[in-house]
This record gives sequence, C-alpha cells and structure tokens, in this order.
Amino acid sequence: MSIDILMPALSPTMEEGTLAKWHVKVGDTVKAGDVIAEIETDKATMEVEAVDEGVVEAILVEAGTENVKVNALIAKLSGEGESLAPAPAATPAAEAPKAAAPAAAAPVAAAPAPVAADGSRVFASPLARRLAQAAGLDLKSLKGSGPHGRVVKADVENAAKGGPVAAPAAKPAPAPAAAPAPAAPRQVLSLEQMGIPAGSYDLVPLDGMRKTIARRLTDSFRDVPHFPLTIDLEIDALLAARGKINSLLGDQGVKVSVNDIIIKAVAVALKRVPEANASYTPEGIAMHKHADIAVAVAIDGGLITPIVRAAETKGLAQISAEVKDLAARAKAKKLKPEEFQGGTFSVSNLGMFGIKAFASIINEPQGAIMSVGAGEQRPVVKNGQLAVATVMTVTLTCDHRVVDGAIGAKFLAAFKPLIEEPLTLIV
Repeated sequence: MSIDILMPALSPTMEEGTLAKWHVKVGDTVKAGDVIAEIETDKATMEVEAVDEGVVEAILVEAGTENVKVNALIAKLSGEGESLAPAPAATPAAEAPKAAAPAAAAPVAAAPAPVAADGSRVFASPLARRLAQAAGLDLKSLKGSGPHGRVVKADVENAAKGGPVAAPAAKPAPAPAAAPAPAAPRQVLSLEQMGIPAGSYDLVPLDGMRKTIARRLTDSFRDVPHFPLTIDLEIDALLAARGKINSLLGDQGVKVSVNDIIIKAVAVALKRVPEANASYTPEGIAMHKHADIAVAVAIDGGLITPIVRAAETKGLAQISAEVKDLAARAKAKKLKPEEFQGGTFSVSNLGMFGIKAFASIINEPQGAIMSVGAGEQRPVVKNGQLAVATVMTVTLTCDHRVVDGAIGAKFLAAFKPLIEEPLTLIV
C-alpha cells in the first residue's frame, strides 16, 4: 500500500513553496525522522522530515520546482515489507504547479481513514493503521504526534506499551453562521492603461516573499485602525554609555549597538506598561507575559522580523549576540518559523540610512511598532538657554483597538528616560 507524501505547510500563512532539494531518491529506504527534502518558503529554507517508514516509490515533483501548493502530492512511499511499484516520471518543473493544483484541492488518501463515532475522520498513516489493527487498538483513542495530529507508527507502538492515549473526542461544535460575501476585489489597471507604454520598463516577477509582504501589509494598513505618536529623545548619554560598554567588553567580542539598547529599553518599558504589550483578538485583548521583540531586518527581496524572546530578561551582551545571529541567518534564509513568527512588539530602525523620522505599518497581531530615526545634532533649549544635543526621533504606530492614545503616551513616557538615562535600565 503506497503512502502519500504531501507538500507540508511550514507556517500558518504558507500557501505554496519551492521544493528546493531532495535528500532521497527512488529506491531509498527512509524511516520516521529522516530528512527527505528542503522546502523554501517566502521567508526561510526548511528541512522536511519523514513521518512514515518505507521505500521511496516515486518522486512526483522535481527539485527546484516553484509554486508547489500546500498539500500537493510530491512523492510516494511503499510501506514496510511491500515490493516497490514501478515509479512514474517526476513532474517537470515547469508543469509542477498545474499538476499540483488538483492535489492541493483534494489530496489523494492512501486508504480510507477510520471514522469516529461522532462522524469525524481519524487521520493515520497506512503503517500505523496496520499496526493498530494487528495490536487490537482503536485508532480514534490514540493521540497523534504527526503533522496536523496524524497518528503515526510511534504513537501506535507507544499505546501498545501502555503509553498515554488521547482524551475522548469532544462533540462537534455547531456550524457557524454563514459569513457575508466578501467585497469584490479592487480592479488594478495595467501600466499601459495608466499611460505608461509597453517597452519602457522591465518587469521583475513577484517572488513568494514579495507577494506575502504585499498581501499582509495591505491587510494590516486597510483593516487595523492605527495612529502615530512621535517624540524626540536626547541620546548623548546613551552614546557615551554604549562607548564605555564596548570599551570594557570589547576583548570578549561584545559590540553593543544603539539598536540593541533600544530593544532592551522597549522590553523594560513594556513590562512597566503591560497594557502596551497586548494584541487584539475577536475573543478579547491578549496581555502578553513576556516582551518578545521582533526586529526588522532587510534581506534580498524584502523584509523579515526575527524575534528576541523575553528580551526583558536578557542583558545587552546577550541581546547583541542574538540579534547578530538572527540577522545573519535571516539573510541566509536559515531561520526556523518559530524564530520569525509571533512576537508582541516590533522595532524598525532606519537610522543607519539617514532617515530622520518615519512611521511603520503594524505587524499583526502585534499592538504596536516603533520606528527609529537617525541620531543627529540639533539645537535644543535647556534651562532657558540654547544648546546642542544629539537627538533621535521615534514614532510609535498603535493599533487603536488595543493601544489607545493614553496607553501609547504612557509607554513612551516610560521609554524616554530609559534612553536618555540608560543607567535606569539596570535598576
């Protein structure tokens, strides 16, 4: 009995990807946990592990094929102890998206799945079904550890040894009311229709990353009621403290940046004003327990936001090392999904490009994002006298559903002294 291998969803928002490389060939024997392929998404390259054991019967999508839909059939395994069937030819790269489309709509099952008493399907690999039948185990009582809760060989073996099984299935929830029909999409005119003649430009095709960025930021800007709050910060004391830190710890390889200090200050301010460390959901306001700071990093073809988890608990040296590592792996597209998905607050810094001030689009489902401009010498008034100070402008863009004006202002009031008097970061 053949076992289908489908294009995996490596993130909640993934719709398609590039099958970059196969680590197996027809005739190879694989076991659960073996790396069989590499998949490129819009943000990273991920290794795919086998869920079942068997012999590679067919590879249906060639390495290098782009736009392979999630759940498209990409390969087949022969189950343990079965003879290898003749392998069909792999789908050529240029034809793969067409061949993958039907599979994405209705993936071919290796065998009919068992049905629980409440009518729900029990998803299990063919090998797991055979082992469960031989052991006299009821599949619907097992807790699956495979993708999307699929019951695999290890789950059956564990249950046969007396391991934990799943709790009884809950009764299905009533079907939700039908949603209103979506509005018709906005018609986009071609460049020729807008008076730009063909042949006067070169068209660069959209890759997966740029498509995802365009879709998510359009949704955020359109659907999230947002507003900016802007303040100026004097950073002479911060620059002096940074210089002293790097002088004292330079022999240990520590080189703290202004952005590292900003990340730490944001995290501390969020703990002092927890209402700003929140996300809007239809069920209620999610109050986050840690300040997981997403840091905008420019990479070829777009932008990615790797996350410094629980930044409020980390020192500047650790934050600096993590940001450097995350940024390097982001540019190489080697981040894991959990390293760039989630986060409770974002920081975007364009100061190194000389940008004085700007406002960013909110990175949903976060409640706010801080935009950091360049530090520059400006005239300021101190004690009634004109003076010169190094000033940096920051803009906080807030989701008004969760971070209203008063909360945003309170957060900036907590953030300002942490930057202007950086010793307060350690008290």
